[in-house]
Amino acid sequence: MEKFIYYTRLFDCYKKLLSANECATFSSYYEDNLSMQEIADNKGVSKSAIGASLKNTEMKLMSYEQALHLEARLEKVRKLISKVDDEKIRESLEQILK
Repeated sequence: MEKFIYYTRLFDCYKKLLSANECATFSSYYEDNLSMQEIADNKGVSKSAIGASLKNTEMKLMSYEQALHLEARLEKVRKLISKVDDEKIRESLEQILK
């Protein structure tokens, strides 16, 4: 479960750096909860092609995070926001992150 959450957060940060096909495959697997076989059947490719695509996308996401640290920084900001006592300020800060 942690893997899914981690990759989904990275995807939220870096999806604009991926191809449309990478985004669609990743989204189908991680967000729509389709199996690799279901995605392969929908795309008319092999299950191993989907597995390779997902692995490649995961590696790209991790390399982007290692270089840019956006998700790590966002997590620090989320933690700081949760400590803000003023609800109006907290909501305003949360809106900025969206």
